[in-house]
Amino acid sequence: MKNILTEAAVVGDATVRALTFRMRQKENYFYDNSAWCSPFSGGYKFEWQPGVRNMDAFSSFYFYATGVTPAMEAKMIGQGSQYAAAFVDSRNNPLDGSKTYRLLLPPNIPINNFWSVIVYDNQTRSMLQTDQQFPMVSSQNKNLLVNPDGSVEVFFGPKAQEGKENNWVQTVPGKGWNTLLRLYGPLQPWFDKAWRPGEIEEVK
Repeated sequence: MKNILTEAAVVGDATVRALTFRMRQKENYFYDNSAWCSPFSGGYKFEWQPGVRNMDAFSSFYFYATGVTPAMEAKMIGQGSQYAAAFVDSRNNPLDGSKTYRLLLPPNIPINNFWSVIVYDNQTRSMLQTDQQFPMVSSQNKNLLVNPDGSVEVFFGPKAQEGKENNWVQTVPGKGWNTLLRLYGPLQPWFDKAWRPGEIEEVK
């Protein structure tokens, strides 16, 4: 019995890790041909219909996060929050801590409060531990570099590009990572998809 349960734990972890990092349901993705996704398929109750559980979404969310409230999924213009996760780059490759990437957030980011991009460790699912105090770039950073057209570039990699230090999240070679785009007080262009974040592109 001990051997059976030990094997079941390993298989279960591998299964839900695959369901989370490579979501297979089209409903989980915000856009066609995009990495940006969310486990909130079927709302915060993760149901296909009342009383019918969406087990992929349910399993993915509780593997990736620790708790849920209706406010995390509710669509409230200018209030609450919305989240989009990315586990792969623009070529559908896993995000590699030894490489450098760029994410473009187009002008007029649709928020009433603030936005942030946070990096998480694939193994622990906690924030990635690096030399930075927090592995994130946020509109709350007074030194954030904003392009003349209002767009923002976010960079990920082991080392910051010169002049981009305030828009950079450090990653760790040998560690896979994922990221969460958080919008606090999201506005209508987010919900109707008039505004769309760029994909995470490797910088050669």
